[in-house]
Amino acid sequence: MQIIQGRFKLANEPFDPSKMSHKDNLTEDPSLCANYLKALGDPVRLQIVRALQSGPLSVSDLALLLEIELANISHHLRVLFHANIVTTERDGKFIYYAVNKEFLNRRSVAKSLDFGCCKIDLRD
Repeated sequence: MQIIQGRFKLANEPFDPSKMSHKDNLTEDPSLCANYLKALGDPVRLQIVRALQSGPLSVSDLALLLEIELANISHHLRVLFHANIVTTERDGKFIYYAVNKEFLNRRSVAKSLDFGCCKIDLRD
């Protein structure tokens, strides 16, 4: 994972506040950005988000794909859901999880998330 834009160091470049627009300063919420980064701060949650970039999956789909117990997947999905990184959709008795479209629609690089405050590159 590499932070590629925002109030963080760019791949070895110092932060330059002059490169931020006035709009960015008004809409940026450091605590919100910190919540996103905290939710993604676990290797299992990063694996889950990477898997969900290909489309919605259920808890059991993710458990099989990542070879992790259902209870652990469920816990990590709950953290991602409360951070608003993933959304849910019910289909009968199954709940499917997907990456929040808001973060996918703003991205300029495939396999990345754009939170507005920073962009996360999820490529391998």
